Amino acid sequence: MLLDTDTAQVVSLSAAGVAVLSLGFSASLLVRIRRLTLAHDVLTGGDRGATFVESVTRQHREVEGLRTDVGRLRDDLAAARADLSDALRHVAVVRYDAFGDMGGRLSFSAALLDDAGDGIVLTSINGRSETRTYAKGVKAGDSDHSLSPEEQQAIGYANRTAVQPREGFEPEPKRGRFSRRS
Repeated sequence: MLLDTDTAQVVSLSAAGVAVLSLGFSASLLVRIRRLTLAHDVLTGGDRGATFVESVTRQHREVEGLRTDVGRLRDDLAAARADLSDALRHVAVVRYDAFGDMGGRLSFSAALLDDAGDGIVLTSINGRSETRTYAKGVKAGDSDHSLSPEEQQAIGYANRTAVQPREGFEPEPKRGRFSRRS
């Protein structure tokens, strides 16, 4: 049975239309499959041979390992902070001329304290013929021994309860407390 030409044209145009629609539908499916493949790769971490469940299990183990590492790092940081608070890291030096006639401000008091204000203050008094050095323990910014004004000043600078002047901009040294009065 032969088809007339009009019917054959309609059938061929319909087939061509169905083919174009099928091609468009196939292209959209390919785009969706590509997106799903990319999303699957993201979820599985790029391991194409693994199933989704295997990938999630592996990632869960890795996250647990990271949590363990973070816990260890947190403990290490706490220990480092405790060690740092005990370190003698607050340091200040006050230089002065103890005898007024020496010049050069060769005497000094140096405070070395930790975060709690505990530590030591060292004082060296330089004279023409001798030098004396003293060490006094400091607890919470104070000492069992009497402190000179320079030692108190060094402790204040180290504890940051007083502002230490910049070197070279200090006031003229006063006559020392050990100088002889004429």
